[in-house]
This record gives sequence, C-alpha cells and structure tokens, in this order.
Amino acid sequence: MTNLIIADQRLALLQALVACNNDANQNILQTCLAQYGHSISMDLVRNHMLWLEEQGLVKVNHIDVTGSDLLVATITQRGLDVTNGVSVVDGVKKPNPKY
Repeated sequence: MTNLIIADQRLALLQALVACNNDANQNILQTCLAQYGHSISMDLVRNHMLWLEEQGLVKVNHIDVTGSDLLVATITQRGLDVTNGVSVVDGVKKPNPKY
C-alpha cells in the first residue's frame, strides 16, 4: 500500500469523525471509510485509530463489549486543525482547499 493511500485513509477517518459530531466507534468509521472509497479491514481501521492517537489527533477509548475490545475515537483540537488544513502532520494527507 502506498503512503499516499494510507495518508488519504487517515484524513478520511478524521473527516468521518467530524461528520459524526467528533466521535465514533471503529464499526462506524469502517463504514464511513468504505463510503469514502476506502474498503479496508477492521484491523487496519484500528491501526489507523491508534496511530492517529499517537500523533495527538484523536483520543481513543477502549470499551469492553462482551469480551471484545471496541475502540471509540474522539477528535482533538489538533485533529480538527489537520482536518481543516490549518496544521500539517506527516502521514496524513492535507485536505483539498474549500471553495
């Protein structure tokens, strides 16, 4: 997978969080990414969520659901800045200008 595709998936994940009132679980994010043209595995969705947390772009909560670990991401101010093109983070695609 190219770095460009990975960076676009991460931006799409941040944009999906904004569209979902700033937080969503891994299942919702996987569905949103598919609608944005990125049909990816749940494992990759979770990896992106955790990577974005390492960068300070989201906060991830781990919820125990009948023995399974469900991830819920909440976008941070830094994440909003990246989504709006105000800040740049290597590994996340810069959004297109808004007209």
